[in-house]
Amino acid sequence: MVQTTEAQSPIAAAERLRETLGDGPVAVVTGAGISTDSGIPDYRGPDSPPRTPMTYQQFVGDPAFRRHYWARNHVGWHYMRETHPNGGHRALARLEAAGLVSGVVTQNVDTLHEAAGSHRVIDLHGRFDRVVCLSCGRTISRARLAERLAALNPRFAESVADVEVAPDADAVLASTEGFRVADCEFCGGMLKPDIVYFGENVPKERVLDAYALVDGAESVLVAGSSLTVLSGRRFVKHAAKQDKPVAIVNRGPTRADDLAALKLDTGCTEVLEALTEAYGA
Repeated sequence: MVQTTEAQSPIAAAERLRETLGDGPVAVVTGAGISTDSGIPDYRGPDSPPRTPMTYQQFVGDPAFRRHYWARNHVGWHYMRETHPNGGHRALARLEAAGLVSGVVTQNVDTLHEAAGSHRVIDLHGRFDRVVCLSCGRTISRARLAERLAALNPRFAESVADVEVAPDADAVLASTEGFRVADCEFCGGMLKPDIVYFGENVPKERVLDAYALVDGAESVLVAGSSLTVLSGRRFVKHAAKQDKPVAIVNRGPTRADDLAALKLDTGCTEVLEALTEAYGA
């Protein structure tokens, strides 16, 4: 493995990336680090505070926990819907349009790749803009649920403004007593964000789609992920077993550094923007 830890100019870093990735097609795996420049904090970056992710068992098994979660999510939703793609997202979309990137497997739920113009996006862990009923299986938009929660809890979001928001649209609130949760308007069942929680499995069809993306690529680029969880790391391991070059752009170490042909310890935006210039995209 070739690992780069010293500071490099974005242009020099992009040239090294191009040498490693080749002429494509390139499959891209992204994590929270690509969205930090859009104002969404990273879960596991070097400067990120410790977090305890919610589990599926907590959500479905404890009404009080579920109320607390939906109150925080209600606040986080108002923040997340105002975020916009940054230069890194747009750079990947341009590289796809130029035929160099074949698709993106993202561990993020923020939908910013799609907003930036990427067409083949596999939302590995789901999307924050959808809600699913665990009883009847109907899917509704998070915007529709926001209207219902606002009607049930007037001025709640405004009363707790300026709070920290996590990458899954969760907000940090001290107290959520009195918040009223909305059930499915069709069957009265339990509503859950269409996001894969700890304790859940990524749907099999998404996993197979991601493997197929890697199978059809000549190389893999990881952008903004520490690859701590297996759900994203397995695709890098899959590429390495096929002797396909893997390049990683991420602040801090990752759990796949030993598999990388190139590791750049830096942020994503400037390097990915420079990569579009290096490829003439």
